[in-house]
Amino acid sequence: MYQTNLGHKKARVLAMAGKGGTGKTTLSALLIKYLVDKGQTPVLAVDADANANLNELLGLSVETYIGELKDRMKTETPPGMTKREYMEIYINRAIVEARGFDLIVMGQPEGPGCYCMANSILSEVMEGLAQSYRYILVDNEAGMEHLSRLNLRKIHILFVVSDPSSRGVLTAARIANLTKALKVEVRHKVLIVNRTPKNLPIRLKDQIQEIIKETDLVFGGYVPTSEEIFQGEIQQEPLLDLPGNTDVVKITQGIFDRFLTG
Repeated sequence: MYQTNLGHKKARVLAMAGKGGTGKTTLSALLIKYLVDKGQTPVLAVDADANANLNELLGLSVETYIGELKDRMKTETPPGMTKREYMEIYINRAIVEARGFDLIVMGQPEGPGCYCMANSILSEVMEGLAQSYRYILVDNEAGMEHLSRLNLRKIHILFVVSDPSSRGVLTAARIANLTKALKVEVRHKVLIVNRTPKNLPIRLKDQIQEIIKETDLVFGGYVPTSEEIFQGEIQQEPLLDLPGNTDVVKITQGIFDRFLTG
């Protein structure tokens, strides 16, 4: 775990969201690659998707999940140790260290019951971690409830990912509007249309323009289907190892440059 406090400046919070199957976790991994390659480190990546697989795209193994903590806290807190102390130790143990970034995986949602104290402690720990990283990147489910639970209510950039479908674009618009209900302050909301074919239907392009006009989304760009990513996933190779001259890397880096430079 990084201990540098970066002059007591809080980390910039970046978030990915989109309906299932849009490739937002892939784009999260490419964003981590971008930040590491640009020297914008240290980065804390938080996999907040119940179907956690960001670690696989990063070539990391995970043994400890935050989602298991609340039930364990009830039965495994050692004698003489407060639940708060146990949670802090557990959360720090859940951090997987890598070159230029760390990873925390939330895991499956907890069972029923009130976990107000545990949520409060988790928020406090995240507040402390925010002093130790340059960026925090959260790979969300479409609902994005974890942003509130982690006390990450000020988002520098929310990348909303759609696939090249009418349903995907409409879901992206709903996600953009959801931040208001969650009382999350977002500086920039950026729409990325992922896995696009060479010939995108004109009607879909028109629909994207309509969504941009009707919401506070800014259009980030199109990311085409990538044979390199497809083959890399089959071979279980980390996306961090993709060459810089790969088309998908150049295209995504161009998008990230627009919004993260300066």
